[in-house]
Amino acid sequence: MIPTIISYSTTISACDKGGQWQHALLLLSKLWQQALERDLISYSVGISACEKGGRWQQAMMLLCELGAAKMETDVISYNAAISACEKGGQWQQALLLLREVRTANMELDAVTYSAGISACEKSRQWQQALALLSEMSDVRVEGNVVSHSAAVSACEKGGQWQHALSLLFEMIIRKGFAP
Repeated sequence: MIPTIISYSTTISACDKGGQWQHALLLLSKLWQQALERDLISYSVGISACEKGGRWQQAMMLLCELGAAKMETDVISYNAAISACEKGGQWQQALLLLREVRTANMELDAVTYSAGISACEKSRQWQQALALLSEMSDVRVEGNVVSHSAAVSACEKGGQWQHALSLLFEMIIRKGFAP
């Protein structure tokens, strides 16, 4: 019995869920060795596995390979790569990826922005976090508890208690936040 792209992608997804980024990358390389065509799904779960393993460089490598293979990327792949950058303390890289998503006219969502805001928060970039939160509102992406809490935390880390307080009041007023 010969494994298919579907069986590989499913196994890569299992590795992702199990936090086994090394095995996910190994399986992706086996796809190429077996002359099976990698697809968006296999790349996306590979990027997600790297994100969960805190391996931002490998996530970026897979995202670049995806583009080099002339496959159409999606916001899910970018969200995982932005989250990987956030976990790796690479806020500038996370913001570059956000810009790429915008440039490619992909629809940014609350997950995309929350990952970017969290990347800024982890690196004490409160001005950038607030700018992303403002941009969310400008492009009519509904903020959520994650995005606002990360922005509040960024303000706290930056010693900006007035901004943190203002964001908290905004959260209280807009009780209808999506979880």
